[in-house]
Amino acid sequence: MGAPQQSVSVTRCPSRFQFAIANRIEFLNPVHWDAVTAGASVFLSRNYLSATQDDFGSEVVRDFALIYDGPQPVAAIATQSFDITGKQLVAAKSDGENKFSAELKRKSLSMLKRRVCLCGNVHTWGMHGVAFAPDCDPSAIWPGVADCLYRIRRANRLHGQTDYVIIKDLFADQHAHAGSLASYRYKSFETEPNMVLTINPQWKTIDDYFVSLTKRYRAAAKKVFKPFDADGLSVSSLVNVAEHSDRVHALYHAVASKADVCLFPLSSTTLPRIAEALGDDFATIGIFEHDHLVGFVTVVRDGPTAIGYYIGIDYGANARLPIYHRLLLAVIDQAITWGCQNVSFGRTALDAKSRLGCQPEDTHVWVRHRVPLVNVFVQQVLKNVSHAEPPDRNPFKEAQ
Repeated sequence: MGAPQQSVSVTRCPSRFQFAIANRIEFLNPVHWDAVTAGASVFLSRNYLSATQDDFGSEVVRDFALIYDGPQPVAAIATQSFDITGKQLVAAKSDGENKFSAELKRKSLSMLKRRVCLCGNVHTWGMHGVAFAPDCDPSAIWPGVADCLYRIRRANRLHGQTDYVIIKDLFADQHAHAGSLASYRYKSFETEPNMVLTINPQWKTIDDYFVSLTKRYRAAAKKVFKPFDADGLSVSSLVNVAEHSDRVHALYHAVASKADVCLFPLSSTTLPRIAEALGDDFATIGIFEHDHLVGFVTVVRDGPTAIGYYIGIDYGANARLPIYHRLLLAVIDQAITWGCQNVSFGRTALDAKSRLGCQPEDTHVWVRHRVPLVNVFVQQVLKNVSHAEPPDRNPFKEAQ
């Protein structure tokens, strides 16, 4: 009888897939990329990636890849690699009985500051790092994604040793297909929820939305609108974002500077470039006080979803006027105009967005450290990290 065969870890074996990996999106087969990403997010479109791939060139290394099963392209990948301190992955504030444990976790992660390979987009939320061909089973392709990310990490060693690979952000239906990542020593963590408003098909105007609210919440929304009926105040679309680029950037920076984490602030040319690249799928709504821009919000049409993207506020004006809340309502108005099915508002201001009728959508990331022993430690450190929960609230007259 021969000696028993030892099983070999999947992390030490290549998958059955083949790969084309490039540093620029135009280096890959455009027909294959478009075929794979046809049903995916606009943030994985070649138009968007071409417009943004040169941003932060000295700080961010970008890689794009197509995964093949035989001659058939089955998945597309976009990654960003950069240096980050671990403490930026945990909220900066904590309250009550968890204060000590949260502080310990932050210090532990701070000591482990390393280089990150992010499968996704540091400036967006959603699964914008991976797309699967429409006729493929994602659960069968995730091993190929893990293999491809390993190859990208190894290929980028001249830029620095990559320690963390993070796959973000998977919503519930996407997360259900990614369980095989655990075999590749990835660990799943739940993050802050994405706040989503479902658009009632009967809403044809923002007034229809108001009518659907209970008396209390309708009065609050109308109170936000009322100051903007005054002379000297207006809310309108910015047809040419480039014409307002300096002011838009100043307002954006005012908000970004207050964020707990803003790894790579946008340049003054970023939003105009994205606006040009996305065309009719990008809208910018501005608030003017005596022809002076005091607030703006950008909205991206991503298939059936309208995404409330970047926002900028003059905080001096916001102290006198409900600019922030008016911009949130402008996003809903734009979504209704586009005929979208829902609005994705992201992870911030959970209370304010719940008052609009948003409900939380569970969001997960998968994290892996290159050193198995440290990978286990990181998993233990992050296992019980808490995140904010939105209020349980329904402002509508009846279930939407």
